[in-house]
Amino acid sequence: MSTETETQDPEDELRERITNFLRRNFPQIQMHGGSAAIQHLDMEEGSVTVQLGGACSGCGISPMTIQAIKTRMTKEIPEIETVNASTGMGGSEGMAGGAGGTSPSFPGGGSEGSDDEGPEAPF
Repeated sequence: MSTETETQDPEDELRERITNFLRRNFPQIQMHGGSAAIQHLDMEEGSVTVQLGGACSGCGISPMTIQAIKTRMTKEIPEIETVNASTGMGGSEGMAGGAGGTSPSFPGGGSEGSDDEGPEAPF
């Protein structure tokens, strides 16, 4: 019998690492009735789109959660260079490092080459 890790597709392995990253670093999303799911993964571009749902939609701290996901994920998972996230509330918060899409909660955020991680999330 073969083991799963020997035959696992590289994209499936990366999806699993991203999912585990979200569960490990952001358990409060689920604890507060929210959810985080991978909507799109492009291994060639090194980008991932994460959909925050449930209680995250309309939550006042979801912009900080999105910023924390973006900052931590690009540091912890080297294959990911760009994180886009959406709360399903009429738009998406582009979290591409330096590619625009700054949130009003984070003026000046997203400047390329900046070590500023933005405001600290309350968790």
